[in-house]
Amino acid sequence: MKMAANGRFFTIGIVASWYSSNIGVLLLNKYLLSNYGFKYPIFLTMCHMTACSLLSYVAIAWMKMVPMQTIRSRVQFLKIAALSLVFCVSVVFGNISLRFLPVSFNQAIGATTPFFTAVFAYLITLKKEAWLTYVTLVPVVTGVVIASGESWVG
Repeated sequence: MKMAANGRFFTIGIVASWYSSNIGVLLLNKYLLSNYGFKYPIFLTMCHMTACSLLSYVAIAWMKMVPMQTIRSRVQFLKIAALSLVFCVSVVFGNISLRFLPVSFNQAIGATTPFFTAVFAYLITLKKEAWLTYVTLVPVVTGVVIASGESWVG
């Protein structure tokens, strides 16, 4: 019983840390790019990616939080490289957008990601999600549309 409670608190702590660090990075990037006048969003992305790589290595190799994995084939390497490139481009464009958009609008647009992921997954792989998945995403997108419309009007 005590082990389960400890595991639950650990999970809550990890999620809270992840959430806090995401907010911190977003606000710091917004401050540097908009308020401070820093003009190098790609440099910020490079710092972000370097820190993620180093901290991930520490967590895997030294702290043994998850087992080390090896790349088994050239195809797997190319898939990982493509995913890394797409993620990097996403972070660069996200950082660039912070110069022109309020953080709240940036986060609202980000909230639509699960909806578009489900739609594009269907269009690309023809794999359907459960109908309940699509139904639960409609209010999220509707809320973002309403909030976005108000931010443009008001």
